[in-house]
Parts: sequence; structure tokens; C-alpha cells
Amino acid sequence: MWKVAAPSEYLAITGSNIKDIKLAKKAFVWPLQKCTRFDISPVNYTFEVQAMSAEKLPFILPAVFTIGPRVDDPDSLILYARLISHHDKQSNHVIELVQGVIEGETRVLAAAMTMEAIFKGTKEFKQEVFGKVQLELNQFGLIIYNANVKQLVDVRGHEYFSYLGQKTQMEAANQAKIDVAEARMKGEIGSKFREGQTTQNAAKIDVETKIASTQRHGEGRKEEIRVNTDVKIFQNEKEADVAKANAELATKKAGWAQDSQLAEVESAKAVAIREAELQCEVERKNALAQTEKLKSELLSKATVDYETKVQEANWGLYKKQREADAEKALAEAAFFARQQAAEGELYAKKKEAEAEKARAEAAFFARQRAAEGELYAKKKEAEAIQALAQAQGYYLSTLLKQFDGNYAALRDYIMLEKNMFQDIAKINAEALNGLQPKISIWNNGGGMETAKGGLGGMKDIAGVYSMLPPLFKTVHEQTGMVPPAWLGTLTDASADSD
Repeated sequence: MWKVAAPSEYLAITGSNIKDIKLAKKAFVWPLQKCTRFDISPVNYTFEVQAMSAEKLPFILPAVFTIGPRVDDPDSLILYARLISHHDKQSNHVIELVQGVIEGETRVLAAAMTMEAIFKGTKEFKQEVFGKVQLELNQFGLIIYNANVKQLVDVRGHEYFSYLGQKTQMEAANQAKIDVAEARMKGEIGSKFREGQTTQNAAKIDVETKIASTQRHGEGRKEEIRVNTDVKIFQNEKEADVAKANAELATKKAGWAQDSQLAEVESAKAVAIREAELQCEVERKNALAQTEKLKSELLSKATVDYETKVQEANWGLYKKQREADAEKALAEAAFFARQQAAEGELYAKKKEAEAEKARAEAAFFARQRAAEGELYAKKKEAEAIQALAQAQGYYLSTLLKQFDGNYAALRDYIMLEKNMFQDIAKINAEALNGLQPKISIWNNGGGMETAKGGLGGMKDIAGVYSMLPPLFKTVHEQTGMVPPAWLGTLTDASADSD
């Protein structure tokens, strides 16, 4: 049958003698072929895309997209005919496809921008959305003919833009009120100032009438000097403006001259490059022509030789073919036997590899579970140590608080609680146990002193103990440290007695 498409339509033909899809405006449709007519006119899609900015502020982006097949690219038309043409362009499938692409790209871009950036850079935001959407639509053979994004709208319950507009209106109204108040203030101050100035001037006229003639002459001279000075300053300013304008004009002329020279150089280089490209193309065409000529000559000679040798070889072909058939049958039988043996061996090795893999996976799982258990135990042990350290820290801080920050008292309390003094005495006793020391005390004339009430042999030990109070006092004065309570206390009376 003879099929003809409308101006806004294409024929998509598939079937016999057609490799994939054939697109045409008119064609014969033969038996075993199928023809589908699809419309290529663009369609308007209206969406309200809900997105969220980087500050988690939701907004609505109303948009109208005019989308249709890409008619200037045959590959895109084939994609459209294959993927979309069998659906109605206003069907839910096509609308959800386009809406999903637009919403996805819009949300991704909006999530990386602040609301202020989206609001101020609306044009750039729209261009980014259109570019990303077009990239996704290319895989369906669609193109955006036109896109119109309206003003951003608040989501119900999130009145960011309305509050922003109210803020602008209130700022404008407040500024207008401030301007009116300032104008009223200036008017009242000016009126009062003029009234006072009138009264002051009247008084000045009465007072200064007698000296008016003398001052008039001096004021006239000063006014003339001032006017001359202003004229000179104005002339200097104008001359400076003219010099500045001349300098800017010279700078611009130099830039224009430089751009012109650069353009001329670029044009000349472009012409030279194009000439080189054309020359390369001519040389390539000549080489191809020479190659084709040599190919034709060699092909003719090879064809003649081939036909001659074929005629010479045909006489023994049948005999060799029979022999080859017999050898082929034997070879096929041997190959089949070897193939069966190889398949059996391969199956056995495959099963062995699977078993080895299962054993390795089981061992790995066991090691993994053991490692996880060990890691969990270490973690719990570390948590217990941490909890113990926190409890000990709280315990020590509480004790120190109870002792009013007296570190020495806390230290003595802990040593008593831990039985450190008993342990020290026990260790010293164990160290001396079994030594059986022999202590001898000699003194010269000690018997007389003892008889008279003296210390005798304990005099040296009494001297050592008598040295402790001044030693403790000296250490306290130089370092501020006090002796432990079990060793002795440092008091003023003891210090005086020492």
C-alpha cells in the first residue's frame, strides 16, 4: 500500500528488508511490513515543581515547557519513534516522564543553592535547569522548543516570599514616613531660622549703620578677590577634565588600534590555515586516486591468475574432498571423545573449586565472627575502663571537695584507706627478716652521764630527732610544703622552741 504522512507527521516502517526502523514522509508498505504514523508537533506541558533550597526552605517553581521530537536529527527521531511514538503525547506516561526529569534536575540544583541566590540569580537558575533537563531529554529524542518559568511561589504554610514582600513594603513605607518627618522638620527649623535671622539682621543694621561705608569698601574688595579665585579654580578644574578626557581618548584609540591589528593578524592566519587544510585535502584525494588505480591494476592481474589456478586445481578437488571427508569423520570422532573427557574433567574441577570456595567462605565467616567478637569485647573493656576512670575521677573530686581542696589531707586519707603504711612496714619487715642485725653502741664515759640522768647511747638518736623541726620549718618556708600528719605537725610553738 502507498502511505503518505501529513506535514507534521512521519511514517515509521519496520519489518521485512528493514534492519531497524525506516523513517519516511511517503513510502510503499509491502507485505510483512508494519507502518506506524506519529505526530512530531510540539506539545505544551505545564508543571508546578516543588523544590527545597539549601536552607531547607520549600518553594514552587511554575513552569511551562514546549517539548517535541528533534526533527533535525535522524537518530533522535528514531529514538523518539522507538520509545515515545506509541504513547499519546498527552498521556500520563509521557507527562510523568517529562515531569520526573524536570522535577529531579530542579530539586538537585535547588538543594545546592540558597534561597537568596535562587531569588537573585533567577535567570542563571533557569538556564541551569533547562540545560540539565535537555541533557536528560536527549536520550528520548526530545528537545525543548521553548520554556517559560514564572515567578517563584511559596508553598502553603511557608510564606517566605510573602514575608519578603511585606518586609520590602514596610521598609518603603517606613522610609517614606522618615522622609516626610525630615521634610517637616526642615520646614519648621527653616521657618524659625528665618524669623530669628530677620530679627538678628534688623539689630545688626541698627548697630552697623555707622561703619557700613567703611566695611562696604572692604567687602567689595574681598568679594572681587573671591570671585577671581573661584574663576581661576574653575578654569583649572576644566583644564584638568579636558586633559583627563584626552588621556582616556588616547588610551581607547590605542586599544582600538591593537584590536584592529590583532583582527588583521588573526584573519591572515585563518586564511593561511584554511589554505593548508585545503592543500592537505587535495593531496589526500590525489593519494586516494593513485591508490585506487594501483588497486584496480593489481586486482585485474590477480583475478586472471586466480581463475587459471582454479581451473588447474578443480580436477583433483573431488578426490581430495573424499579423503578429507573420511579424515574429517575420524577427526570429529576423536574430537568428540576428547571433548567429552575434557568436559568431565572440567566439571570435576569446577565442583572441586566450588567446594574449596565454600570452605574458604566458611573459614572467612568464622574468622570474621571471631574478629567481631574480639572487637566487641575490646570495645566493652574500653567502655568499662572509661566508666571506671570517670567514677574514680568523680570519687577523687568529691573527696577533694570534702577536704576543702586540701591535697595533703586527701593524699593521707587515700594512703590510709589503701593501707599503704601497713604495706610499707610489712615490706620493710620482710626485707629485714632473717638479717639478724647486730647493733653495738659505744660511748665514751656514757655510764657517768646515764648515772647522772643523761641520755647515754641514745644521745645521737635524740640529736637526729631534734633536727627534724627546723628541717620541716626550712622546707615549709622555701617550698610551702608541710609534712604529713603521721610524721608531725608544724606549729608556731614548736618552731619557737626549735
